[in-house]
Amino acid sequence: MYAIVDAASLEGRRKLIAQELGAVAIRLNRFDNQPGQEGKEHDESRSGQEEIYIPVEGSGCIRIGEEEVPLEPGRFVLVTPDESRQVVAGPDGLAYVIVGAVVDPR
Repeated sequence: MYAIVDAASLEGRRKLIAQELGAVAIRLNRFDNQPGQEGKEHDESRSGQEEIYIPVEGSGCIRIGEEEVPLEPGRFVLVTPDESRQVVAGPDGLAYVIVGAVVDPR
C-alpha cells in the first residue's frame, strides 16, 4: 500500500500532509508563510513531541528560546519539546515541513 498527495492541491497555510496520506505513526505538516509572516510561538511540553524543521522554499528564521537560527533549504533543525519556538518568514516568504514524534519516556 502507498499513498500520494500533492501539496499544491491543498489550501491554506498549514497543510496536514501525513493526515492526508493516511499516516498513523508519522506527524508531518507543511507550512507556507507569506513574506514576514510569523508563526505561533509555542513549545510542545504538553504533547512531548520533538520536531524537525525542514525549509523547502524561501528563507527565514526560527526563534528558539532567545536565539534566532536561519532557515533555508538544505538545513534541518531539531527542537526538543521543552524549547519555545517560533518561525518567521523572510522577505521572499518561507515554506517548511515539520516532522514530529513523541519522545519515548524510557
